[in-house]
Amino acid sequence: MFIQPWDAGLDEAEWQSWIAEGHDFGQLSVNGLPGQPPAVVPTHFTTDGSDLLIHLARPNPVWKAIEQNPNVTFTVIGDYAFVPGPWRAKPDTEPTDGVPTSYYAAVQFTCRAHLVDDAEAKAELLCRQLAHFQPDGDHAPVAVDEPPYGRMLSGIRGLRLQVTDVRAKFKYDDHKPVEQRAGVADRLTERRQGLDVPTARQQRRRLDRIGPWKP
Repeated sequence: MFIQPWDAGLDEAEWQSWIAEGHDFGQLSVNGLPGQPPAVVPTHFTTDGSDLLIHLARPNPVWKAIEQNPNVTFTVIGDYAFVPGPWRAKPDTEPTDGVPTSYYAAVQFTCRAHLVDDAEAKAELLCRQLAHFQPDGDHAPVAVDEPPYGRMLSGIRGLRLQVTDVRAKFKYDDHKPVEQRAGVADRLTERRQGLDVPTARQQRRRLDRIGPWKP
């Protein structure tokens, strides 16, 4: 992931807060087996300290690749929008001379994957995930010897992703003039398509923290 200086995360707290706000779905990328392309698996995840926790179906074809090479990447992307060229045109120039771009936030984790196959350990992993996704506790107990989860544990494998590096990118034109960035945020809020509103929120947040860009 290429990161310009003005797109870089301002500190660890920035990307950690962004993940904690509910950005809990990403893509697991694993190296392919010889002669095969890399595999990418979309999935929800939860955190346990600095580790990421996921589980996948046992028939998923990624397991052989992970067993051969446990070095993987997990990427979370959100708060994205397409910004038309006229919105980015310089003052006193033709609007059609503006160059379009994409705004987005992305956090990329470099990890070492540890397989979780023990039944009790898988049950604990699922408990952690359910505590995050169903905090009201409106689910049956997750226990090895109790239905419905007990009999289903053999059908999944867990992954504990030990994070070894984190790269965060918040691409919201932070090198552009303050007035232009504020104007784009207003237009996104007015357009209200897809993720326009949260994208505008991220741009305004960065604008408040950075102000005029200083190399």
